[in-house]
Amino acid sequence: MAHPDAEASRLAGAHQFLEGLVSADLVPDEPAQRAITDVINPRLREAGLELRETGSDGGYPVFSVVPVSAARHRQPKNLVFASQVKPDIRISDAISNDIEIVENADKVLIYDRPIGTDGLRWRDLQQWWKDTRQLGSDDEAKRSLYARLSSALPGNSPPQRNLFDLYHEIHGTAVPGLPALLPEVWLHWDPKTVRERGTAALLGHRMDFLLLLPQGQRVVLEVDGSHHYASPDGTRPAPARYAALARADRELKLNGYEVFRFGATELRDPGSARSLLQAFFADLFRRFNVTP
Repeated sequence: MAHPDAEASRLAGAHQFLEGLVSADLVPDEPAQRAITDVINPRLREAGLELRETGSDGGYPVFSVVPVSAARHRQPKNLVFASQVKPDIRISDAISNDIEIVENADKVLIYDRPIGTDGLRWRDLQQWWKDTRQLGSDDEAKRSLYARLSSALPGNSPPQRNLFDLYHEIHGTAVPGLPALLPEVWLHWDPKTVRERGTAALLGHRMDFLLLLPQGQRVVLEVDGSHHYASPDGTRPAPARYAALARADRELKLNGYEVFRFGATELRDPGSARSLLQAFFADLFRRFNVTP
């Protein structure tokens, strides 16, 4: 049996070969690029992969090999995160899909830069933070960004805070090249309340954590406390709550997100949580071919 690292290297090489085969460097003709892609994709999809247009270079499309489950994703336009309150959003330019926060703009972050095939790494997020806050040094940007993201974590969820802190402690100096761990990310946003919208209301608005991985892959991490499956006072099961949770998971997965759930009890003790998360993230990054 091949060593996992050797297998990953072999697959990466195969992906690079296919991407090069339809690149403008080899085929400086856009219709020809697309024609070759159309020939390759039916066979590639049998392996659960697809050549997908992920950018442009010199006016020519750039194609990347991505999992079929990720191929449905377009490039993110507005990433709304790090907020515990529902933001008051309005569209300032409907043609360009530009949004702005009307109230409490200091309580929510919007990352609006292009996110390429490498996903959103910590170094990208830190550079955006440094530029938009006009900070003088990388160290200042790193410290203040970490503090800002940490401040968005629910105060009543030590397990969620442990996951966030340990992600950065475990990976240490490798963090800049790894996917940024984004807390409290808004997936759905509806300006009307459930009472106003009725049965058509969008539920499950916010994710605990989101990782935007290379090649358009999106991973959601959820930390489930008793409020996910028990009555508000925690004394009895709440089947309706659990059913809503299961439905939200199904919808996320059908839309190409990978969802991983932790029980709050697993992450309550930092010592045992560290061992668990160290193994989990090693397996996760191996599966999705993530390297610093």
